[in-house]
Amino acid sequence: MGDAIGQMLPSAVGIAISPLPLIAVILMLATPEGRTNGIAFAAGWTFALAAATALLVLLGSGADAAGDDGTPAAWTGWVKLALGVLFVLLAVKQFTGRPREGRVAAPPGWMAAIDRFTPVKSVGLAAALAVANPKNLVLVVGGALAIAGSGAGTGGRTVAAVLMVVVASLCTTLPLAVYLLGGERSAGTLDGWKAWMSVHNAAVMTTVLGILGAKYVGDALTTLA
Repeated sequence: MGDAIGQMLPSAVGIAISPLPLIAVILMLATPEGRTNGIAFAAGWTFALAAATALLVLLGSGADAAGDDGTPAAWTGWVKLALGVLFVLLAVKQFTGRPREGRVAAPPGWMAAIDRFTPVKSVGLAAALAVANPKNLVLVVGGALAIAGSGAGTGGRTVAAVLMVVVASLCTTLPLAVYLLGGERSAGTLDGWKAWMSVHNAAVMTTVLGILGAKYVGDALTTLA
């Protein structure tokens, strides 16, 4: 179980520090229906991640991701190599597409309409950002594959999958908790988080994707050696 948790944690943390869902939920919490929509968004994000992770772990486990001796099957090495290269390419794209110094990237169009969102739209947006966003989807696939390819038994894989969803959902559940428990003081804290993530979005994601790319390429070479 420890191996499964250790292998998936980088992907889970990469999802957890994604700026876009954190900014989205903070913007929602500042609207008149903030409490309802914020809870709906966090729930949609968590359930979408849980469903995708469970499905991918089941598929990977059913495809003999681990050999009889508990070591990862050879095909997982090729998949990790492909994911590693993809992470590096995404990091390069994020870096080259970053805004000039002192400027902030233009927000997505849906952010302008976020104050008119309903709980249903909030759930839909969260699900889309969680599993339809290319960067997030690659992170989910990588983390789930790491769990499926570990030598852990069914119980260990289940615990690792649950922990992955919990960690990966912190970008939505943590701001929500601050809002629900912090009272009036939470507004300043959340605004500070939003401003920092807006400015450093490109740097954060470039660093995360680059590190994950190097890790997955290294793991792939170890598996294929």
